[in-house]
Amino acid sequence: MKERIVMIGANGQIGSELATALRHKFGAENVITSDIREPATLKEGEIFEIINVLDKPALKSLLKKYKPTQIYLLAAMLSATGEKYPQKAWDLNINGLLNVLDLALEFGIKKIFWPSSIAVFGPHSPKQNTDQYCVMDPVTIYGVSKLAGERLCEYYHHKYDLDIRSVRYPGIISWKTAPGGGTTDYAIDIYIEALKHGKYTCFLSADTALPMLYMEDAVRGTIELMDAPIEQISIRSSYNLEGLSFTPAEIAKEIKKILPNFEMSYVDYDPRQAIADTWPASIDDRYARTDWGWKPKFDLASITEDMIANLKTNV
Repeated sequence: MKERIVMIGANGQIGSELATALRHKFGAENVITSDIREPATLKEGEIFEIINVLDKPALKSLLKKYKPTQIYLLAAMLSATGEKYPQKAWDLNINGLLNVLDLALEFGIKKIFWPSSIAVFGPHSPKQNTDQYCVMDPVTIYGVSKLAGERLCEYYHHKYDLDIRSVRYPGIISWKTAPGGGTTDYAIDIYIEALKHGKYTCFLSADTALPMLYMEDAVRGTIELMDAPIEQISIRSSYNLEGLSFTPAEIAKEIKKILPNFEMSYVDYDPRQAIADTWPASIDDRYARTDWGWKPKFDLASITEDMIANLKTNV
């Protein structure tokens, strides 16, 4: 049976690039993207629908129209934005997920992808090599909603045998799409500002290490997870996933190798620092590596080279 995918929340940082990869893999006619607004660009043959995941009747009509075999649910409100609108963040992140899970059962949809985040960890989680199974006490509404979402995914799998797959994304770095309101967004902004102005004021301290992943690795890892045979999937909450960890000082050092005049400064008492202080500095993703062969390709040097080379012609 040929795969047909509906992606919800496709205009975001991950969705826009993941959709391109899925269209290449399955054909543009078999990947239906959707969001609450029109995308900036839509190529000939690409299918897009306006949809709000909180509008369950409209979502039901969309699934009835296209009869997908898979759903990718990417609609979410991220960490920094969620702290400004906590009730809206909970509503979107949880009720949107519940709508998709319930309709997936109703329509017999065989496979769902839903991303979680390192925001599920908290101040009592291990900071170094944070394990798949450990104390999880998130302090942001984003983290709280993602942890609740993990529990829902596992529940629907065990109770209804729904094949839901998930990864806990770390910070995602990409030159193609603008940051989406996350605490790790400095790792994109820094490259843009380095090229535009030769300097950057960072809202995180110089020694704040956070797990990161280059977009090409994130897209490839997501598709590898969804392609893995069902018997290889042992985690039904969400897999830890990491590419590398680095600090603002370390990324600035790499940038200076290419742009020697680059200058870095730091802001005191930014609220995003308090969020970052509760997150892991590095992630243990051994289950993803063992179960479905996950292995990142990019390190900080290759990320920096690729970001600057591409942004030079796109900023």
